[in-house]
Amino acid sequence: MNTRAPGRAATATAVVCGIGSCLPPRSLTNEEIVARGELATTDAWIRSRTGIARRRHAAPDVSTGDLALAAGEAAMRSAPGVRPDLVLIATTTPDRPCPATAPDVAHRLGLGTVPAFDLAAVCSGFLYALTTANALIAQGTCRNPLVIGAEKYSAIVDPRDRDTAPIFGDGAGAFLLRAGDHDEPGALVAADLGADGAGSDLIAVAGGGSRLPGTAGLDRDERYFRMRGRQVYARAVTHMTRSAHSALDRAGWPAPSIEAFIGHQANQRILDSVAERLGVPVHHRFGNIADVGNTAAASIPLALADTAARRLVRPGARTLLTTFGGGLTWGAIALTWPAVLPHTAAPAPRPPSRTLTDVPPDALTDGLTEALTDRSPQPWKLSASTS
Repeated sequence: MNTRAPGRAATATAVVCGIGSCLPPRSLTNEEIVARGELATTDAWIRSRTGIARRRHAAPDVSTGDLALAAGEAAMRSAPGVRPDLVLIATTTPDRPCPATAPDVAHRLGLGTVPAFDLAAVCSGFLYALTTANALIAQGTCRNPLVIGAEKYSAIVDPRDRDTAPIFGDGAGAFLLRAGDHDEPGALVAADLGADGAGSDLIAVAGGGSRLPGTAGLDRDERYFRMRGRQVYARAVTHMTRSAHSALDRAGWPAPSIEAFIGHQANQRILDSVAERLGVPVHHRFGNIADVGNTAAASIPLALADTAARRLVRPGARTLLTTFGGGLTWGAIALTWPAVLPHTAAPAPRPPSRTLTDVPPDALTDGLTEALTDRSPQPWKLSASTS
């Protein structure tokens, strides 16, 4: 599916006005993974094949919803005065199979009865969610959607599986959007999405759904997340590249004009292959895979938040995002670099004594620590909303 924000001046497009991130404080190094003795691997093997040196793991009592809450609150603080009127969470690891995680997060953010729902497209989820939010803005359903990518993959990854245990981590990233114009910093200009269910078994958790309900009686392969990495690699490079070209064509941007490239942080070799096929020079490629690993739907917003915090890209620069995930799914978005600085927050578990029925309607997050990332200033001018 190819989509482009309508070209009529009277039709609004989504503009990123707030950016939030949340990473669990525990950083697990390759050496610690190897020391467990459950994987036949080494630090050198992991680094050479994935580019990952460490990843974050959330505490047992911290859920995907807790991570999403922290990132969402941080995005709201990044855009003071902008109140979300819809919450959309892209995740593969919801707090529960039913109901969705988004309504609870919206409630805990103090947003009352705004519409809220989850979207499942695995690692492509955040770009699918951004495209959905953009369409809702264009048709007037909402004006300030909060889009969150949040994952707790440590809850579904088999610690004995060398193909997944060293790769995946936990975290959440969020964009607060507003209706705006196509030519301003942070605007979503064009998008491309695709899927191929013929490869649905290449990246999957077999059990827990209606096909294999529950977990009792299931073997390890059915209970945990599995990925056939070698078969996924070539497909990821091909579809990410094609989708990127499609989004750029619809935006009317030649590939050499791209100043910032952020791909899904799955594997450094995949990222390099896609960037080279697109002709993106090394100094225009950005990411954080070495420090946080693959955080699935949270990957792209976390990488963009990290890059924005370091002020490595000028506001308004032509930016390309591209992704690939289970489903199989893929997508790409062309946007202009946002003129805002991200905020970050640490996750806090929901107090065990509270339930959906006894939390006050106006309750906000308790115990979150939030601070603007302290980085060396650069000359780019940023909007007043980032103060």
